[in-house]
Amino acid sequence: MKEKINEIEKQFDEDSKNIADLSSLEELRLAYLGKKGKITDLMTYFRVVPAELKKEMGMLVNNLKNHIEESIAEFKQKLADKAVQEEINRAKPFDITLPVDTGVGSLHPRTIIQKQVVDIFSSMGFIIEDGNEIETEYNNFIAVNVPETHPARDMQDTFWLDNGEVLKTQTSAAQNRILRTYGPKCKVLFPGRCFRNEAIDASHENTFFQIEGVVVDENVSVANLIYFMKKMLNGVFKKDINVRLRPGYFPFTEPSFELDASCPFCGGKGCSTCGNSGWIELCPCGMIHPNVLKIAGVDPEKYNGFAFGLGMDRLVMIKSGLDDIRHLNAGEVKLLRQFKTKIN
Repeated sequence: MKEKINEIEKQFDEDSKNIADLSSLEELRLAYLGKKGKITDLMTYFRVVPAELKKEMGMLVNNLKNHIEESIAEFKQKLADKAVQEEINRAKPFDITLPVDTGVGSLHPRTIIQKQVVDIFSSMGFIIEDGNEIETEYNNFIAVNVPETHPARDMQDTFWLDNGEVLKTQTSAAQNRILRTYGPKCKVLFPGRCFRNEAIDASHENTFFQIEGVVVDENVSVANLIYFMKKMLNGVFKKDINVRLRPGYFPFTEPSFELDASCPFCGGKGCSTCGNSGWIELCPCGMIHPNVLKIAGVDPEKYNGFAFGLGMDRLVMIKSGLDDIRHLNAGEVKLLRQFKTKIN
């Protein structure tokens, strides 16, 4: 039986020289280790092996089986390495020193427009301030002439915190702090994110952006308000934009207005963007209410001023052509990336 074991080992070593691929390797494995393979046949010889030699022959058979299994495993690894190398050789050469395309992102259209508006007002001498996103009830409501029983609070069903503070519902929440910081003679612009518990649809979001501006001095008039708004719109749209004021109501201004801009896309003739009216409703504004000035420590007998709350998201939608405010918070990279160079 020993001679038979040596014969099979030599035959395996000879047959393994012809291995060229995984298919032929599998044929070799079955020929020697399969149920009908040579190792299985070899076990039948144990019937004629003397009892005193069975242990020695068993060890020789196991050694042969281990040799075949290890050899097949080595062949399999070599064939796998060969396949990888062939794949590398077929691949198009590349320069590993070239920079990786990281897909550098672009500014959000909201950020682009806000920067334009901020730059325009900065050029007109406005101080740029940041507003708090979490405000006291006093600053958010009472300091802007909205006491606890005022019906305007029902329109601003909002997000209250456990400590009694709120996520600000409007950028006007910063007015009291701004006026107390800069005194009765100031021009300040303060962009900010606002929050309201809205029913979300194409034109309403629970998170939106505004840019608020206040001008306080002696003898400030509505004409001053119109001047600054026209300058801003002309800068954003890169053309002369007409504006008009319609009567409105806001607790923190008196008189109050809705400011409309002539449609920059049709020149006032009427189109789908302006609903064929020729005008686009842009922002609430008005002369700061005497109560608001008084609460902020400003003498309303000597000083007056105006305030406006520009809806940033609305301006972005007008400028970009987006028809759904939800796109601005969706984080859809493909949609937002197209505005990298279009909004300028």
